[in-house]
Amino acid sequence: MTAFMRASDAFTWAMETDPRLRSTVVSVILLDRPPDWDEVRKRFDLISRKLPMFRQRVVPSPPPAPPRWEHYRDFDLGYHLRRATISGPGTLDDVLEMARVAEMQDFDRARALWETTFVDGLENDGAAVICKFHHALTDGVGGIQIAMHLFDLSEDLYPMEAMPPEPEIGGSSLLGGYRDAVRYDTGLLNSAITGAATRVPRLMYDSVRRPVATFRSAATTAASVYRTVRPISRTGSPLATDRGLIRRLGVHQVPTRPLREAAHRCGGALNDAFVAGVAGGLRIYHEKHGVAVGDLHITMPISLRTKADGIGGNRITLMRFDVPVGEADPAKRIAAIRQRTAAVRSERSLPYTQLIAGVLNLAPRWYIGSVLRHVDFVASDVPGVPVPVFLGGAAVRAQYAFGPTIGSAVNVTLLTYVDTCGLGMNIDTTAIPDYDVFRAAIVAGFDELLSLAG
Repeated sequence: MTAFMRASDAFTWAMETDPRLRSTVVSVILLDRPPDWDEVRKRFDLISRKLPMFRQRVVPSPPPAPPRWEHYRDFDLGYHLRRATISGPGTLDDVLEMARVAEMQDFDRARALWETTFVDGLENDGAAVICKFHHALTDGVGGIQIAMHLFDLSEDLYPMEAMPPEPEIGGSSLLGGYRDAVRYDTGLLNSAITGAATRVPRLMYDSVRRPVATFRSAATTAASVYRTVRPISRTGSPLATDRGLIRRLGVHQVPTRPLREAAHRCGGALNDAFVAGVAGGLRIYHEKHGVAVGDLHITMPISLRTKADGIGGNRITLMRFDVPVGEADPAKRIAAIRQRTAAVRSERSLPYTQLIAGVLNLAPRWYIGSVLRHVDFVASDVPGVPVPVFLGGAAVRAQYAFGPTIGSAVNVTLLTYVDTCGLGMNIDTTAIPDYDVFRAAIVAGFDELLSLAG
C-alpha cells in the first residue's frame, strides 16, 4: 500500500504555496575538528536505507487523497551529502550565514526532502554540520532519534551493522496513482462508517440516559476544536506586523540547571521558563521601541509521539494561544504560562488533530495564510542529547536548531545538549529588522529568569 502523507503533513505541504509559510528546519552542529568523512557517509547511507522517507520524494495524488511518498530511481546520496570550506575567518557567524541561505532556499521537490553540508576551515581547526530537512520528514524529537544513529559515545570508530540492501523501486503510473487514491478514499470512508456505527448508538444511549452531561461534553469538545482553528485577524504586537522572505539566524546559550531551577521555584517546568524567557525578551524589545505590549499570540508544537511510533516521522500538532508578554514579573510570568500551557496540553481537540487538518486542507490557501501570518512568535522545546557525543571521531561542541517561522515574526527553538540550552532564533527581518536590538532583548529576558535561581 502506498504511504500517504498524514493529513497534518499534507496541510503543511500545501500551505507552502505561500513561501512565507515554508516548513524548512535547519540545524547546526559544531565540532572540534573535521569528522571522518567516509565513516559519516556510511552512517547516512545506513539511515537512508532503514528509514524509507530519506530515499523518497513527495508526489501528488488524485484529489481528494493527500500527496504520497514514493521511491524514485534517481536518488543520489552525493546530492544530499555535501562538503564545503568556509570563506572568511571561520567564525560561528560565518556558519550561521551559510545556514541562513539554506533555510531560505526551497527543496527540489523531485528529490528527497533533506540536505546535509559538512563545513571545514573554521577557526581553531573546528568544523560544522548544517542539516536541512522538511518538517514533513521528521519533527524535533524524531530528528534527535535519527541523530543518535549518527553519533557515538566516544571518538573511537567501531564497525557498523551490516548495510541493508537498497530499497526496491517499482514502476509508477498514473493508473497506479488513481488506484492507490481510490484505495485510500475507500479506506477512509470505511473507517468513518465503522466509527459512526460504533459511536452513534453509544451517543444516542448517553443522550437518553444523561442528556445534559452529553450535551455539555459535545459543547466542550466543539469549543476546543474552535480554539484550535479559530481565525486570528491581527497580530498581538503593534510593532512586528509585516512579514517577508528574508531571514536572519542567531543563537544564545543558557545553562540548563539554573533555568530549570528558576522554573521549579515558580511551580513550572523547563518549557515554561523557556517560553517565559522568550516572552520577557519580546517585552523588552517592545519597550526599547517605546511600544506597550500585552498578550501575544504564540504557536507551540505539541508532541503526540508515543512509544509505538517508529524512529523519525512528524508526530506534532501546532497549538495557538496567548501568553502574557506584558507581565514584567518573571515569576508571575512563569506561573501564568504554566497555567495556559497546561490547559493547551489537555485540549479535547488533540485526539482529532488529523481530522481537523483534513478539514483545513479543504480551506482556501489564502485563508490559512492570513491566519498564520497574524501569529506573533513560535516557541519550540526539543529535548536533546544529555551526554557528550562524537560524530565520525570529532567531538560535538554545541548544537542549535532553527525551526520555521510559518508566518510568525520569529521562531525560537530550544535544543538541549548535555547541560546547556542552545537557543536558535529564526527571525523574519521584515517584522524584526534590528537583529542586534532583538538578540540583546532576548538575552536580557533570560537573564531575568536566571536571577530567580539565586
